[in-house]
Amino acid sequence: MTALDLSSPVAVVGTGTMGQGIAQVALVAGHPVRLYDAVPGRAREAAEAIGARLDRLVAKDRLDAADRDAARARLTPAGSLAELADCALVVEAVLERLDVKQQLFRELEEIVSDDCLLATNTSSLSVTAIGGALARPGRFLGLHFFNPAPLLPLVEVVSGFATDVTSATRAYETARAWGKTPVACADTPGFIVNRIARPFYAEAFAVHEAQGADPATIDAVLRESGGFRMGAFELTDLIGQDVNESVTHSVWQSFFQDVRFTPSLAQRRLVESGRLGRKSGHGWYDYADGAERPEPHTAEKEQPPARVTVEGDLGPAAELLTLIREAGIQVHEEDEDHGTRLLLPSGGQLVLADGQTSVEFRDVVYFDLALDYRKATRIALSAAQDTSPRTLAEATGLFQALGKDVSVIRDVPGMIVARTVARIIDLAHDAVAKGVATEEDIDTAMRLGVNYPLGPFEWSRRLGRGWAYDLLEELHLRDPSGRYAPSLALYRHSYATDKRESTP
Repeated sequence: MTALDLSSPVAVVGTGTMGQGIAQVALVAGHPVRLYDAVPGRAREAAEAIGARLDRLVAKDRLDAADRDAARARLTPAGSLAELADCALVVEAVLERLDVKQQLFRELEEIVSDDCLLATNTSSLSVTAIGGALARPGRFLGLHFFNPAPLLPLVEVVSGFATDVTSATRAYETARAWGKTPVACADTPGFIVNRIARPFYAEAFAVHEAQGADPATIDAVLRESGGFRMGAFELTDLIGQDVNESVTHSVWQSFFQDVRFTPSLAQRRLVESGRLGRKSGHGWYDYADGAERPEPHTAEKEQPPARVTVEGDLGPAAELLTLIREAGIQVHEEDEDHGTRLLLPSGGQLVLADGQTSVEFRDVVYFDLALDYRKATRIALSAAQDTSPRTLAEATGLFQALGKDVSVIRDVPGMIVARTVARIIDLAHDAVAKGVATEEDIDTAMRLGVNYPLGPFEWSRRLGRGWAYDLLEELHLRDPSGRYAPSLALYRHSYATDKRESTP
């Protein structure tokens, strides 16, 4: 099955930001494009706005003037749905209400030809439910573009329960012909990105609600240690707290209030107070003119230890040993299988976040996961109230000697980056096991859709087969609500090789 021929007209219904963006993508790809909006005059205004954006592309030398002129000639505002009769694809980008979308597609079904593809750009509604109103739902699917559509490469091609394979394949190939990176997925709440990304926000909010750290510190750790482009608080301020919470609530409700997707009460209060982020001037942060951005907590300078002892294998943090030696600190290695443990001169221990807490042990400081310990510019440490001040000072000085800023947070199990990455990995394995998408498509979607530094399966391979499962199992023991219970898919993945017993 091949992509739609460039001579085939494409229609976009709904001329808001997303509708205009999708129309521009199809137009620049070479299709004749029809724009329709139920509000009189909106389609013509949208066509003029798209033309102005094409002018800007020419001014930036990203589009030839001749190509712009040809594109403008192919763009037609439609005064009625009847003018879309000869289109080969109609993409809807109207109000996120099931009844509105169903009524629109019922009307379109009476107008377009039998082989016309019908697609919704919904991000939160069931593709199956929308298509359920149609007499021929086999040609109906989801084409979920990301905003801004002309710039972001990802398109989720969503097959509803009744979508024909030929329809999904043609839509997939068409998106690819438009220069996009399509990923195929089944119709599940949140599709790929909005399903698997929930822990990135939820765990940051949970650490904050537990008084583990302030938003500025959590954001800094996610960026500077985790390698994420933005922290959860600044990102939701950019998206809009109401928009982000609405997606979270929709996914939670669609999964029958599954505790793994429970919305944040702190975010609910933010929305109720009208603090929606940048667009309202205040969210987690204050965006008023002259407002000072809060700084992350950064520990005062401490003296590094002269030497450390490592017992066993540091696992995901193994690179630290090279960095410690490069900093001129003596490393003594003992061949004992004690996991990720560094012994400090104080007698205290420095341990990679594993889902446990410092209060359970005598004189233990935990350090958080990093995407790349060499490149990381900040490391989070956590300690209990009765942890030796000397041990915490030595741990702080050690990472400072490696050129890192240090943020000391409260004794939160799994810390910040580690618990976030573990939950993302878990949801990704669960999605594959349930036929939502392939590992490759999930990794692609998370890197391109939300700019993650690694896809979940790339993280999983880097961290080791049992890492996420072990951490979540420890978290689940400390919070038996079910939020952190590892999925059966992750359990099977973890036990596939090294944890199997010889007999039941």
